Amino acid sequence: MIGKDLVSIALCTYNGEKYLPAQLDTLVSQTYTNIEIVVVDDCSTDNTYNILEEYCKKYPQIRINKNEHNLGYVKNFEAALKLCNGSLIALCDQDDIWDARKIELQVNEIDNNVLVYHDSEFINENGETMNKKMSDLMNLYSGDNPGVFLFFNCISGHTILMKKELLNSALPFKEGYFHDWWLAYVATNIGAVKCIPQCLVKYRQHSNNDTDVLRRKQVKKQSSVNKIMRIHQWLKYCAEYPGNKYPALVNDFYEAYTIRINTYVSFKLSLLLFKYRSTIFAIRKKSKINMLNYIYQQVWGAKIKEL
Repeated sequence: MIGKDLVSIALCTYNGEKYLPAQLDTLVSQTYTNIEIVVVDDCSTDNTYNILEEYCKKYPQIRINKNEHNLGYVKNFEAALKLCNGSLIALCDQDDIWDARKIELQVNEIDNNVLVYHDSEFINENGETMNKKMSDLMNLYSGDNPGVFLFFNCISGHTILMKKELLNSALPFKEGYFHDWWLAYVATNIGAVKCIPQCLVKYRQHSNNDTDVLRRKQVKKQSSVNKIMRIHQWLKYCAEYPGNKYPALVNDFYEAYTIRINTYVSFKLSLLLFKYRSTIFAIRKKSKINMLNYIYQQVWGAKIKEL
């Protein structure tokens, strides 16, 4: 399928020599052929850039760029997106395996949606199935309610195909937070998102993943204080977004968390979390007891400003 709309695939690389060739093979083999592959390498020190140069010689749809200094995962994606020429843009990691029909199916489904995404199958570092899908862990949301993304996210970057116009509202990304979450929040403010139920990417899990969806790594747990401070900052970003569809709701949550960090308990916050529970917990596949426990953790505890 040639395709009327140019699709830009924004691929970010950093020391990805081990899995990169397998991923590049799936990109150049897409059934939708009106694509450009925009690669930005973040100062790799292994053989990554040499691999990219070899593929670039063979496939004219690949354009490679190299940062002068290391930007980090999120800022590197921001740099790549700014180089994309397509009216539609797909995000791509360096270590996954794409279904050959991924772009074609997503282009067919985007229609009036701002962003379309899909389910993913987890594979291990050897490419073997882990018999688990993203939809086993969370509910994959379709719709136009940004409230769903105030506390949780179900849209992974590697699944995204979006209209370029989304970048006008979403850039720059928010420091310290994943870009895919921010894209999901902004997309539901300016339009709708849609989930395709098929697994169109084999999502590789290994020790160098930037995200740890399956929570396989041994990491130091964040304190409840740090968690609440992070939510407060995130809600500040959401409240400051000028295109808010429901500004009163977002401001209410932000103000409630502002009160919470100055007190031991916030009854306003507990009422808000419970009142809008069907929206803010729409993504989570958890029990009612788990939901109530989450609310309790948010509204009761140390007086954070004194710590």
